[in-house]
Amino acid sequence: MSPNDVLLPGGRDVRGTLDADDATTCVVACPPHPQHRGHRGDARLVAVSDALAERGTDCLRFDYGDWDEGYGEREDARNAVRWAAERYDRVGLFGYSFGGAIALLAGATVDRGVAAVSVLAPAPALADDLDAAAALADLHCPAQVVYGERDDTVDSTPVAAAARERGDEVVELSADHFFVGNHDRIGERVDEFFAGALPG
Repeated sequence: MSPNDVLLPGGRDVRGTLDADDATTCVVACPPHPQHRGHRGDARLVAVSDALAERGTDCLRFDYGDWDEGYGEREDARNAVRWAAERYDRVGLFGYSFGGAIALLAGATVDRGVAAVSVLAPAPALADDLDAAAALADLHCPAQVVYGERDDTVDSTPVAAAARERGDEVVELSADHFFVGNHDRIGERVDEFFAGALPG
């Protein structure tokens, strides 16, 4: 394992990469669907991590354990938050697509404080009892929802509507689900959100 590799706690084999520079804040980044080749090296997660690093915020990007229909993946994210909470003053969550739903579901149920959650093109639900849009009601921190107005892969509008009801920031970009050509812009918008929500 390289110095930046992390083996996360819990009963599942979950490994991550810590993009670190001795910060007091960290954002845990949840990748897209693992059965659709989603992984911690996803270009959108890397763009967010790079933008955070420029401001001095660490980022923990991780891969899920064995596929568990969203349930085990939610626990993977919660364990990543617990790991980060032992090492940082403030912890945020970010996720893209499937990972956006996981970030909301984990942030609403983890037993450690999450200071802010940002999601990109989040799936509205993974199962009847894994409703990401509904999870916003149980989230006790600021949230940001970024989605593409031309996204015909995932309908993020239920999550965006729930966020608007809470008074959270909602950003609509002229993009499809994959945000081709928009990665730097995504990094900037997400970093701006965390700069206000995770000062330090």
